[in-house]
Amino acid sequence: MADQGVDLSGLPKEVRDHLAELDLELSEGDITQKGYEKKRAKLLAPYVPQMSPGVELSLPDVQLSPGHSADPSPEGPEGPGPSTSSASRHHRSHRSGGARDDRYRSDIHTEAVQAALAKHKEEKMALPMPTKRRSAFVQSPVDNGTPPDTSSASEDEGSLRRQASLSAALAQSLQSPDYWINRSVQSSSTSSSASSTLSHGEAKTQPQTQPPTTSALADILAITRIESVPPDVTSSTPQERGSRLDLPPSTAAVRGMSRGQSRCSMLDTADGHRKGVPVNSRVSTKIQQLLNTLKRPKRPPLSEFFLDDSEEIVEVPQPDPNTPRPEGRQIIPVKGEPLGVVSNWPPALQAALARWGATQAKSPALTALDITGKPLYTLTYGKLWSRSLKLAYTLLNKLGTKSEPVLKPGDRVALVYPNSDPAMFWVAFYGCLLAEVIPVPIEVPLSRQDAGSQQIGFLLGSCGVSLALTSELCLKGLPKTPNGEIVQFKGWPRMKWVVTDTKYLTKPSKDWQPHIPTANTDTAYIEYKASKEGTVMGVAVSKISLLTHCQALTQACNYCEGETLVNVLDCKKDMGLWHGVLTSVMNRIHTITVPYAVMKACPMSWVQRVHMHKARVALVKCRDLHWAMMAHRDQRDTNLSSIRMLIVADGANPWSVSSCDAFLNVFQSHGLKPEVICPCASSPEALTVAIRRPGARGAPLPARAILSMGGLSHGVIRVNTEDKNSALTVQDVGHVMPGALMCIVKPDGPPQLCKTDEIGEIVLNSRAGGTMYYGLPGVTKNTFEVIPVNQAGAPIGEIPFTRTGLLGFVGPGSLVFVVGKNEGLLTVSGRRHNADDLVATALAVEPVKTVYRGRIAVFSVTVFYDERIVIVAEQRPDASEEDSFQWMSRVLQAIDSIHQVGLYCLALVPANTLPKTPLGGIHISETKQNFLEGNLHPCNILLCPHTCVTNLPKPRQKQPVGVGPASIMVGNLVAGKRIAQATGRELGVVEDEGLVRKLAMWPTVMHQFLSEALQWRAQTDPDHVLYVLLNAKGVAVCTATCVQLHKRAEKITSALLERGGLNTGDNVVLLYPPGIDLIAAFYGCLYAGVIPVTVRPPHPQNLAATLPTVRMIIDVSKAACILTTQPLMRTLRSREAAASVNIKTWPTIIDTDDLPRRRPPQLYKPPTAEMLAYLDFSVSTTGMLTGVKMSHAATSTLCRSIKLQCELYSSRQIAICLDPYCGLGFVLWCLSSVYSGHQSILIPPLELEGALPLWLSTLSQYKIRDTFCSYSVMELCTKGLGMQTEILKARGVNLSCVRSCVVIAEERPRLTLTQSFSKLFKDLGLSPRAVSTAFGSRVNLAICLQGTSGPDPSTVYVDMKSLRHDRVRLVERGAPQSLPLMESGTILPGVRVIIVNPETRGPLGDSHLGEIWVNSPHSASGYYTIYGEESLQADHFNTRLSFGEPQTLWARTGYLGFVKRTELLDASGDRHDALFVVGYLDETLELRGLRYHPIDIETSVSRAHRSIAESAVFTWTNLLVVVAELAGSEQEALDLVPLVTNVVLEEHHLIVGVVVVVDPGVIPINSRGEKQRMHLRDSFLADQLDPIYVAYNM
Repeated sequence: MADQGVDLSGLPKEVRDHLAELDLELSEGDITQKGYEKKRAKLLAPYVPQMSPGVELSLPDVQLSPGHSADPSPEGPEGPGPSTSSASRHHRSHRSGGARDDRYRSDIHTEAVQAALAKHKEEKMALPMPTKRRSAFVQSPVDNGTPPDTSSASEDEGSLRRQASLSAALAQSLQSPDYWINRSVQSSSTSSSASSTLSHGEAKTQPQTQPPTTSALADILAITRIESVPPDVTSSTPQERGSRLDLPPSTAAVRGMSRGQSRCSMLDTADGHRKGVPVNSRVSTKIQQLLNTLKRPKRPPLSEFFLDDSEEIVEVPQPDPNTPRPEGRQIIPVKGEPLGVVSNWPPALQAALARWGATQAKSPALTALDITGKPLYTLTYGKLWSRSLKLAYTLLNKLGTKSEPVLKPGDRVALVYPNSDPAMFWVAFYGCLLAEVIPVPIEVPLSRQDAGSQQIGFLLGSCGVSLALTSELCLKGLPKTPNGEIVQFKGWPRMKWVVTDTKYLTKPSKDWQPHIPTANTDTAYIEYKASKEGTVMGVAVSKISLLTHCQALTQACNYCEGETLVNVLDCKKDMGLWHGVLTSVMNRIHTITVPYAVMKACPMSWVQRVHMHKARVALVKCRDLHWAMMAHRDQRDTNLSSIRMLIVADGANPWSVSSCDAFLNVFQSHGLKPEVICPCASSPEALTVAIRRPGARGAPLPARAILSMGGLSHGVIRVNTEDKNSALTVQDVGHVMPGALMCIVKPDGPPQLCKTDEIGEIVLNSRAGGTMYYGLPGVTKNTFEVIPVNQAGAPIGEIPFTRTGLLGFVGPGSLVFVVGKNEGLLTVSGRRHNADDLVATALAVEPVKTVYRGRIAVFSVTVFYDERIVIVAEQRPDASEEDSFQWMSRVLQAIDSIHQVGLYCLALVPANTLPKTPLGGIHISETKQNFLEGNLHPCNILLCPHTCVTNLPKPRQKQPVGVGPASIMVGNLVAGKRIAQATGRELGVVEDEGLVRKLAMWPTVMHQFLSEALQWRAQTDPDHVLYVLLNAKGVAVCTATCVQLHKRAEKITSALLERGGLNTGDNVVLLYPPGIDLIAAFYGCLYAGVIPVTVRPPHPQNLAATLPTVRMIIDVSKAACILTTQPLMRTLRSREAAASVNIKTWPTIIDTDDLPRRRPPQLYKPPTAEMLAYLDFSVSTTGMLTGVKMSHAATSTLCRSIKLQCELYSSRQIAICLDPYCGLGFVLWCLSSVYSGHQSILIPPLELEGALPLWLSTLSQYKIRDTFCSYSVMELCTKGLGMQTEILKARGVNLSCVRSCVVIAEERPRLTLTQSFSKLFKDLGLSPRAVSTAFGSRVNLAICLQGTSGPDPSTVYVDMKSLRHDRVRLVERGAPQSLPLMESGTILPGVRVIIVNPETRGPLGDSHLGEIWVNSPHSASGYYTIYGEESLQADHFNTRLSFGEPQTLWARTGYLGFVKRTELLDASGDRHDALFVVGYLDETLELRGLRYHPIDIETSVSRAHRSIAESAVFTWTNLLVVVAELAGSEQEALDLVPLVTNVVLEEHHLIVGVVVVVDPGVIPINSRGEKQRMHLRDSFLADQLDPIYVAYNM
């Protein structure tokens, strides 16, 4: 790096030669970077001007256009190429396997990129690096197909920077992260978290106290300066600390840390203190960093509105008044020179071949090379003619029978020949022309799964191709089925294969002559073309177009008979076919073909051929120039003076200019003349569009255009003046073709003529162009029959033009300039960017460390009403995680700086995994398809939705709520709306007269106490079986009659009184597995006058997770005693238990396995029914443990209500598959049967895990009419048995007996699950009307339960956008953004429900969203808390409306919902009021001022990719975190990140902040099957999830 101050052109020649050799050694990998720099410094030492150590050199302020170098050059200011200084740079790397894609090589651009990045030298981007599980790092092995990239790391580091004239100090700071990391550590007073985050954030050396000025903020490139503590997004507490650092003190210490070590950090947000979330984890550090990077303002300012309709969702950026606009006059069509008239011009191309075949039979037509670059064989014109003739004869006469020939003139035939076999292809092509069948050349399919093979199939189908010609060798290489047939390629029609080797052809009979008509408008051949979407279409070229095109090329290129041409291009299509196969035969030219494979092995081969054969014309692409230049040191004696025309086929690529210059620079000394370089522009539709004519010796070279990228993005031409970094230098592609007429029209909308300073699409009218897309008349019209219109919209004439797909303009002197292609056009927020330009910028960011062979794809995907740019690159196998991440963040900066556009997604995939085109390029449309389907399998990914999604609607500002009744009345109810309320039927009196007769006092007693109900049943009906418990085999392992249950309860009472030393009213914990012991213990407690608390026992395999909850309930409920079984008692006192709780402080533990024989002296009877019967503890979905108090009165009323709703009598049987520990599950399991006398068949849900069909076969075996289950059980059956309905049917499972199957839940009904269940088991006779749901909450365990009477549950569709605004808007099924909601079952007898505004506490109208309040005799009487915060909780149980009916006491459920009056009638004949539950208020997410229900976002996420098994969302400091369980392989983990981000943005208009990919089963679920999102959140922040991947979206 010592040459920064040295003018290389001023050095002595031998020093320059030494330097050039050094450069080469480095590029070949023969010398290390260190050795290189040492030797170079030594060479330059005598010439380096002495610099003071602290000085940094700024960039020389010179516009370096490749034609005008900054150094004084020998040729004067018009010098055709950069002088030696840049020449030595060009010797750099790149052998054939160069590490960078040569299409885009541009040193100027590299300089620009480095300069742009240099601006940010001081303020590095504080991007949190993603967290990866170690196992996910495994790189996929590089396929054998590509030779390993041998370029050494040392070459990589320096090569790209050496060419940029940056100062030495800057180069050093860019080069090594250690440099600034060490500096920052020495100077920092506070070190921040040692997390694996910022592999490259740079701190300021001195803490600056003054805040950055606004101008600094306005210059928002993709970097933040974090000088003072950023304002916390979430809290309003003033920030005290001054500066702090956001980077790790060292990167080395970080990667090796194990997951378990705590990573502590100084980043405690105010939020952390307030919510008690531990903030010492790396996760929270990263989130804080993420927040910091998000705090910089976005580019477009948002305007001030939000509208609810789909068209108006999007924020429309206001047009910028400074946008450049075209100011020129309307363009006038440009005419090419007239086509000359030649006297001996043949009437058709075949005629020319016939003529040369007869008169010049010995003249060479084609020389093919072998893989080493040596001539393999030469085909003469005589041989070409005779073989083509044989083939034509064979095709027409020998394939079928005389009466039924296989081919008729005009049929289409596929030509399948490899590039390495041009002679076979030539013969096949001309054979087809002579037989008048239409050749369709295509690539050789290599495997059944070739990228794009389906599209080739579409082409063959649309062209009606059923026959393929190929060579014997090629046929052998095609993939075969086991019985030797060629496989059916994906999407292809059925093909017949014909081998065209000479030995299989028949000599035509003497009298047979081919028919050679004069060229007409019939199709001569079809050339394939892939569109931006990947569709492959066939462009038909007519016989007259073919002839005219050859004539126009002959005239433009001045071809002479007998010249020699070297062709490096693919001879199947495009320039390679037009020049190298067609025009060459027309002019009896000798073509030497250099196949792609030869070029890979020996990049100089084409230059050697030119030298040996004294070729006059060479046909190449930029990459060939580049490769030859890189390899040229082996060839001291090449002479290129014979060349009169070097046609550069992709000269229209904006980056071709530097390749041409560099090539000229190297080979001018070998006789190459500057005026022979002829870039040209072509398109599949219009064929050759323009070509630079070979210049006369010494004539001035054409000018270059140095354009402003900013102007280009707005579609106007502005010469770049201000910022040299964002300039694009383009060379002209000469003049329009002879006999053609050209216009420039607007690329989208009607074809309106552009102004002279406007970029548009080039359209061409010429006899020499394509005529149509074969077989696709619809698409043809828009492309081949365009009539340009003027500003007023009037057509400018009659003649149709063809769209070329090229974007460009006409410069001075009618020279044509091309700046891009339509298919590479990315239109983001109304500005146009060219994919090739972005690739070039990405490549200029020192790719060699990271990008494998320069393989980068750029495309756009449409997300949330705009195009978003995605860059995908292949990562080198040896690239480290840090390198890759650093490269990604620098690409962000460079593209932001140079193109002023944000990237949406950057992905790195393992080397050789992107789909390839036949010639080894990247198949863009297939890559895009893989990206959108989640099949890309990246190994690194970075999404930046926060920076580039700028059209989100403005966040909603909530209006302050006025509580005055009047305002509410006016708002909701006066307008003739009914108040939203619903009531169950009356509780009434007992109907069962038989019972009343048996016992006169029964109704009053029964109403009061369950304990007395059991005693009464034990006396009156002792042997009636109340309970049957089943095991996994479906065998009844335990039954209990009324008297057995009563007696067992008495024994437990005795044990309690003897061993417990309890007082009346003490709390006793019941710790039992689901079964009859639990029920007996419950009644034993009632008999003893103590309060039972049922608790789920700890899981013996997972004590650490489950025992603390048990301990917590025991502590909170202040239990005096624990009743349990012997095995559980041993567990509680085991050594394993001691690891997670203090086992010395358990209350008295009584095991009920061997009980005393004695009866208790008397049974306890509570003095009033208002006394407590039991406590019901449950963990809510938000992770709150709440216990509610249930009085005797509430308990028996609840049982009565259920009895009436479900018509339960002692003759009935029900099956219960629920957890019996809380809520309605406990009531149905333990209480209901004792009250109503029906028989309950108990199926513990745990048994289902071992025997899935247990529940369903029980229903069938016992002919159960009513069953109750949980969502977990239903999901188990749906997922596990869905495919086995036939097997179950065969076993005789029949569910036609089931009348009602009720899911017990405390959430919004899961409609998709219940519907799937109904559909799957319909085959087993399950009635679609049977499945319904119940709804309960903590304050009231059962509000709705679909009973036997009442209408079926109804379903409505609501608009999700309105729901976020707390409004209900009913829409039609299938409306966009609609959400189906199912009624939660019929409201229970004795229950009243009303919908209330939770803020004003006023009632709401029908179909309005509000909190569900309930009034019922079976509501709980309050929370049981140890803190006695009754005042806080009282309003949950006894609260009044602010107006309307102020005397009634209501309980607040905490759920949002609405009541809708339906058309259905209930039992009493009135219209039915349906209650719809939307979600739990405490769980909703407030984001952007809107209310989101997690389940809605999760539903979208789970649909995003087939491998997402389950998902959960939560927020952290206003970032949305999505956790997705990955059911597929770990390599799919990173595919989920963009898909999850896309779907949430599209469907919910939210930007996901963090995507966490975890293993299946990580998301915690409670016994009711509800997700415990808060537990998940705490585990995530405490770093306990062991995620596969965590992506922090920027």
